[in-house]
Amino acid sequence: MEHLYTPPKAPKYPKKLVKHSHEREDPFYWMCDREHPDLLDYLKKENEYFNRDTAHLEPFRESLYKEMRSRIKEDDRSLPLFKNGFWYQSEYQEGKEYPIYSRFKKENGEGRELLFDVNDLASSYSYYHFKGLKVSPNNQLALYAEDTVSRRQYTLKIKNLETGQLLDDIIENTTGTACWASDNKTFFYVKKDPQTLRSYRVYRHQIGQNLVEDELVFQEDDETFNVGIFKPKSEDYIFIVSSSTLTTEYRFIKSDDPNAPFRIFSKRERGLEYSLDHYQDHFYLLTNKDGATNFKLMKTSVLTTESDHWEEFIPHRPEILLEDVEFFEKFYVLSERKKGLTSLQIHHWEDHSFYTVAMEGETYVCDIHENPEFKTTKLRYYYNSMTRPGSVYEIDMETRETRLLKQQEVLGGYSPSDYISERVWITARDGVSVPVSLVKHKDTPKNAPTLIYGYGSYGHTIDPYFSSTRLSMLDRGFVFAIAHIRGGEYLGREWYETGKLELKNNTFNDFVDTSKGLVSLGIAREDCLYAMGGSAGGLLVGAVINTNPELYHGVIAAVPFVDVVTTMLDEDIPLTTGEYDEWGNPNDPKFYEIMLSYSPYDNVQLQKYPNIYVSTGFHDSQVQYWEPAKWVAKLRECQLADHKIYLDTNLETGHGGASGRFEQLKELAKEYAFILNLCDPSLCRV
Repeated sequence: MEHLYTPPKAPKYPKKLVKHSHEREDPFYWMCDREHPDLLDYLKKENEYFNRDTAHLEPFRESLYKEMRSRIKEDDRSLPLFKNGFWYQSEYQEGKEYPIYSRFKKENGEGRELLFDVNDLASSYSYYHFKGLKVSPNNQLALYAEDTVSRRQYTLKIKNLETGQLLDDIIENTTGTACWASDNKTFFYVKKDPQTLRSYRVYRHQIGQNLVEDELVFQEDDETFNVGIFKPKSEDYIFIVSSSTLTTEYRFIKSDDPNAPFRIFSKRERGLEYSLDHYQDHFYLLTNKDGATNFKLMKTSVLTTESDHWEEFIPHRPEILLEDVEFFEKFYVLSERKKGLTSLQIHHWEDHSFYTVAMEGETYVCDIHENPEFKTTKLRYYYNSMTRPGSVYEIDMETRETRLLKQQEVLGGYSPSDYISERVWITARDGVSVPVSLVKHKDTPKNAPTLIYGYGSYGHTIDPYFSSTRLSMLDRGFVFAIAHIRGGEYLGREWYETGKLELKNNTFNDFVDTSKGLVSLGIAREDCLYAMGGSAGGLLVGAVINTNPELYHGVIAAVPFVDVVTTMLDEDIPLTTGEYDEWGNPNDPKFYEIMLSYSPYDNVQLQKYPNIYVSTGFHDSQVQYWEPAKWVAKLRECQLADHKIYLDTNLETGHGGASGRFEQLKELAKEYAFILNLCDPSLCRV
């Protein structure tokens, strides 16, 4: 491959890291220091190298950006949601990056009242994220939160919706979520540790009260736990939840008694997980109690909440993962996953009858949509597939009549019949069958260029979702594949448990084996196979290119978690202690060795690596910028192939990239252009 420019060479400063009598050399450790005099200069040089070396692609990236943007209906409104006497709606206006929130008394929109124009709020910032909109029970005040740095440290603010004025109550360094008590003047919020960004303290605040007088109502001292706060749909209670990867603990008060001490729901038991909801005189729990690996539903009186009082309501079914439950006055709805596919089961409280909502297709996404109103017989649910744009349906749970309320509009004449999606099963090296969801244009032949995406951590399932931006790859002859590898929960909780801790290598092996399987099945071209992953998915692709560098022609690693051992040994870094149950604690020699065996940064070696595009954000709070920066520097030193390795650092953003809806498309255009140019430069003609 032609090299027009020479990549920068990162300075090296000797650094020895010793643990368990094992010594590691890390000459790029200095990058962890944000104040190091060489740091910004180096990152800027990397950006300059990437921009100059790919300048010939800039016209195509701009064209690709416009192409993807042209499919988006820029002036679009969400479905109105009814809550507490008002219909609430968000909308985007043509040319604007951010949503506008409004409400109205009548469903037809009459008397529309502007709540927030996020475009105005964001106008002074290069990054802006708005979240946590909560209106007080009397509909007069609105809590909201904003992050202007991209560190996920939110400032809480309050707006008087009657006067339009902001109150003086401004609270910094929060999670961005808060809960109103019933008195309309008291709310609870969660503060973060300023160093580790762990959410760990819950405070009570009254409107107009000096912040120094806010009462600390709960502090989580276990550094492996994080704290959240929320109300159930009934809004009769306020819940504090403390959670780690494997253990949950709740506290609660009545929302009409905000000065009461929070009462513990059930003393924490390691390995006991549950989520809590409320209906009439009972609490309901989605839990793994008593070995319910795929979860069951239990209940207990609001008066007796310790775990020895819990009663089974929906039993554990080993073949079905019980993912969610939604409560209504006359019905409750279960969201279940069997063999990777979700379904909704509607139950009647009174006569205990139930039925399943019919879904179409071999591979799809189905979920309960937003349903804030309790006293209704209407359920909204969401459906899409890799060929069907996102759709919101409403079913009358009594009559079973179903109607389509809204479908994502794809401009430019999109027709689902022009594309084909399917699910294939590929046998991994240990004999386990791993599902892969695929989509391609109907005219794409066999043995086509293929981009395979994977994640495989935290039990997070990557569902076979629709993407209008992905059409830019499909229309150029690519197959897009999602490997549902172990470490996610696509095939149930056991699928997650067998892809973590001591079994983490199953995640990497599954990805390699499904990649090879796509080639063997004649779906993917061996010389045009590409891999993509972000965050923990970046760890995935980083690990597999160390073990199988020849497999992929190119790799995209977005905000990749690649310096696993060093990060997990540093308890001052955000997320570290809370992740011991996912990766293990490297202070234990056993897990130190396991992590060391796959950590992408520690296993870089002299060999021929594929072409690699790495992106990061300087303010990233989830994966610190220095992990990808160090990784790229080390990869360059060990690269024996005549391939490109790029580091692209956004100096204004964090883990989620750009905040505006169109700015995000520009980042995606860089990734797609990188792959398309590698596959066939003629695909990048403007």
